[in-house]
Amino acid sequence: MTSSSQLFSDAFSGKKVWISGVSGFKGSWLAEWLLLLGADVHGFSLPAPTSPSLFVQSGLSTRMAWDSQDIRDLEAVRHSILGFQPDFVFHLAAQPLVRLSYHQPVETWETNVMGTIHVLEALRKLTSSCAAVMITTDKCYENREWLHGYREEDPLGGYDPYSSSKAAAELAISSWRRAFFQDHPVKIASARAGNVIGGGDWALDRIVPDCVRALQKREPIPIRNKTATRPWQHVLEPLSGYLLLASHLPSISQLASPVSHLQAPAASAAAFNFGPGLDSNRTVEDIVKEILKHWPGKSEDRTDPKAPHEAGKLNLATDKAFHTLGWQPRWDFSRTIKKTVDWYLEAENCHTPKDFAALTQRQIMEYYNQ
Repeated sequence: MTSSSQLFSDAFSGKKVWISGVSGFKGSWLAEWLLLLGADVHGFSLPAPTSPSLFVQSGLSTRMAWDSQDIRDLEAVRHSILGFQPDFVFHLAAQPLVRLSYHQPVETWETNVMGTIHVLEALRKLTSSCAAVMITTDKCYENREWLHGYREEDPLGGYDPYSSSKAAAELAISSWRRAFFQDHPVKIASARAGNVIGGGDWALDRIVPDCVRALQKREPIPIRNKTATRPWQHVLEPLSGYLLLASHLPSISQLASPVSHLQAPAASAAAFNFGPGLDSNRTVEDIVKEILKHWPGKSEDRTDPKAPHEAGKLNLATDKAFHTLGWQPRWDFSRTIKKTVDWYLEAENCHTPKDFAALTQRQIMEYYNQ
């Protein structure tokens, strides 16, 4: 069996790791994992965006340094990064919801594009070695509703403000990387993941939290787009990819050479997809049915023909992550759903931050000791 510290060759033990968006769902899981790995974690984010939130439930703010600041504040970002002098940076801060981006398009672009540029600008001032992984999304691709997965060199785009902002963030990462980081001690890559699920996600307008809230109230689960297909993956899958990428980034950075003007602007070796196996590309209706196998209840179709546009099909090809990093998903669709439901059901018996942290840590260890 492989422990998570062995998997990353103890790359993070005793190292300084800066995480933006630490109070969010993925940021909280990442911080918990890095604390397990013995890292000195420094978070940067606004207060937790939901109530409840995994960040608060697990008492993470009491177990790590944390700057409660806005990623849109360039000077705050600079002060945090330069004051900490990190060995690793994971930039996760974002406005992550498609439907909300229709109501807050300017704020979405400010956060997702300018926030990313602020991190890049702060990294430019570092004079010591650092590996930085900038997290975007599978929705950064120009969606053609293809049955096959998108590859890192495929064109970027986006119909809705969220998706287009993430494509723009990828362009900024590629531009800054080529313009300022070619001969710099900071090495940069971007990571694109699919629809991430797992325990501790309490966001509005996401299918799993919607399911949990309905089931807790013993109400039917509302399904607004049952035929939409997504690459569902447990949160630990992309996080393992981010960690593996960061630990390998200095040695693989030479692969990310400038791209031809004939190629997609961000199509460099610095971008990596982290998605599930093909079996996990399922419809929203499929995920609801699978959840109901473990938590009995009912669902009802609430499709709104006037709802804002959302992509119908999304798949990611992960060949590069496999061949370059040796990364591949570990949990199939059924296990992903079971582990997610297990977390929420077990959380009902958690009463202290120590209880929630132990539950989350146990699932992290199960992921690599199965």
